[in-house]
Amino acid sequence: MRRIYENRTVRGLAIVALIAAVVVVLSLEPVLAVTGGLLRIAFFLAIAFFLFLVWRERRGDLEAWSDRSRRVFYTAIALAVVDIGAAIGLSPMGADAIAFFAVLGLCAWAVVRTWRTEHTYT
Repeated sequence: MRRIYENRTVRGLAIVALIAAVVVVLSLEPVLAVTGGLLRIAFFLAIAFFLFLVWRERRGDLEAWSDRSRRVFYTAIALAVVDIGAAIGLSPMGADAIAFFAVLGLCAWAVVRTWRTEHTYT
């Protein structure tokens, strides 16, 4: 029996099973749902904060770009943040999920394309 608990995988699964049993026995499903919602919001805020830090670090470079490139870049970033927020809040499925990934991909393409255009030295 001791060898079973020395295995980290088995021990980890036992801890998860114990937590799941406590949630089921004490009927804590609503608490778990609220915690999941709070974690979604925290994740969204962490993404937005990371993007803010990246912008703050590179804003001197971005101010040297043309007005059009700057507008496209900032709009693509803002649309990506709104898209991720909508995905977190609405939990898209089917065609909505395809639209989410399409918008996110197009935003990434616009950001990369603008970045490369402004950093091409010819």
